[in-house]
Amino acid sequence: MTGRLSTLRAALVIARRDFFAVLFSRNFIFFLIMPLFTFAVGGAAGTIGGAIKSESDRPVIGVVMSGPDTDRMLAAREALEPYLASLPEFVSVQRLRPGETSDPKALLGSQRANLGAIVSGSPEAPVLTGTLNRTERWQGQIALVAAQAGDLKGRTYPKVGLVDVATSGADTKSNRVLTAQAAQMLMFLLTMLLAGMVVSNLVEEKSNKIIEVLAAAIPMDSVFFGKLFAMLGVSLVGIATWSAVVAGVGLATGGLGQNLVEPAVGWPLFALLFVTYFSMAYLLLGSIFLAIGGMATTVRDVQTLSMPVTMLQLLVFFFASYAMARPGSPAELAALAVPFTSPFAMLARAAQDGALWPHLAAIGWQLLWVVFFVRTGAALFRKRVMKSGPAGSGKARRGFFARLKPNSAGVAAA
Repeated sequence: MTGRLSTLRAALVIARRDFFAVLFSRNFIFFLIMPLFTFAVGGAAGTIGGAIKSESDRPVIGVVMSGPDTDRMLAAREALEPYLASLPEFVSVQRLRPGETSDPKALLGSQRANLGAIVSGSPEAPVLTGTLNRTERWQGQIALVAAQAGDLKGRTYPKVGLVDVATSGADTKSNRVLTAQAAQMLMFLLTMLLAGMVVSNLVEEKSNKIIEVLAAAIPMDSVFFGKLFAMLGVSLVGIATWSAVVAGVGLATGGLGQNLVEPAVGWPLFALLFVTYFSMAYLLLGSIFLAIGGMATTVRDVQTLSMPVTMLQLLVFFFASYAMARPGSPAELAALAVPFTSPFAMLARAAQDGALWPHLAAIGWQLLWVVFFVRTGAALFRKRVMKSGPAGSGKARRGFFARLKPNSAGVAAA
């Protein structure tokens, strides 16, 4: 028996100590008002939403006709494309999803394809089913394509029948992309704003030698885990406070969530997943900052080493936003697999896809990387602390093979 606490119990002790030390400090008040300065950044970055929406909002017109009529409509559309740049894309629904229902209203409500409208009937008597704004916009183009596909080859234009529906799968998908993009932006700003507390806390205790006392008393892994989860707890308290303020202002003005539609998993579960994926993103980035704090000796070193991580985090956000607009593509699969982009990509998927099992797998995958980065950072920090400590202390903590290395007298070290 060594008398030392286990890794878990020691981590809980450190987490409780750091959590209450920060929570009841005067600096915590300034920490709560700090996000006011990030609103300008959020407004500037909001322009990305327009580009993402224009990329992802590309609804197509589904053709539900007999086989020969469908081929004629598709061929007519291809023939007219060089002359009409705004002509929407046509797809054969039966070829896209064999066995799918042929009811236009059911197809638009299924949300399984990005269908903005359905053309049924025949080229001589087409029927366009969709939302009012889309049917009015595409009515003339459908008449032109149907005339090209008909026997008269464009010399007469058939009358297009219109059937209006309340919404379509394309509209719902487009609105959910906006919800996903807003959630990603919020999580990115919170992560960048809060993750720096970890390294500042570590450097402060390293400069006044407290960290060396902790390292001599408990496992270094426990110190890192405790500090990381303590700062995460402080961050969640701050987020809860800000959320309460925003909710109060939104309820008072009646503008809370006015432009956002319900995500695919529903608002309660989406909120839970947001907190979970924020925690994962915070722990992943915080573990890197802890490693940086272990290698740095001054605040200037921290700033120098943290700058590349900050730039890479921007690239992580931009890549996750890019992958969000291309579900099922290799870019999205790569974003799901890379640990730093995985929380952002999975949060966007929760807004657009109602499946739950991928989130369990993703959270487990991200936790494995958190443990790996924390243990690696602790090992690097332990190595630097041992180098800066007394000679006897460093010798006592050397590994087994290091102790077997011959000393200057040619005798193996004890």
